[in-house]
Amino acid sequence: MKTMSQKIILVGMAAWALGQAVGAADLGTKRTLTLEIAKSMTAAAEKKAMDNKWAMVVAILDDGGNLLQLDRMDGAPIGSVEVAQQKAHTAVIFKSPSKDFADGLAKGTTALLKLNVLPFEGGIPLVVDGQVIGAIGVSGGTAEQDGTVAKAGADWFAANTKSKK
Repeated sequence: MKTMSQKIILVGMAAWALGQAVGAADLGTKRTLTLEIAKSMTAAAEKKAMDNKWAMVVAILDDGGNLLQLDRMDGAPIGSVEVAQQKAHTAVIFKSPSKDFADGLAKGTTALLKLNVLPFEGGIPLVVDGQVIGAIGVSGGTAEQDGTVAKAGADWFAANTKSKK
């Protein structure tokens, strides 16, 4: 009987130790965009657009592709509301600028058309510590103009945010 009692005690101790190890596991640290950051990025992008007299739509998405901020400047095409969001969505889900898809398509990689992407310049992922935490998408002008305005917002993000490591 003593052997059976010892086995039960050992099994109990092993279960307790496993529970302690699992309970003590550290959770990951996830960086997130705030509305304040999204508004500031949008303002930086819109300033670039206004300086050039371009009417644009600016969309900021979180890391799940959910809309966080959307501004449509006076005179910007209504259709650009959806296009800006799609460019940002492309950038966030593939962790790559939407321009990369335009470049690939221009080189003949037509298989890209099977993906749920918008292959036009103007979508840029936002990266912190190697993690994509969102994206900016811009529409309303030429592809190059959209890219310039998106870059202004992404540049503001890079210059004004930092990791809390």
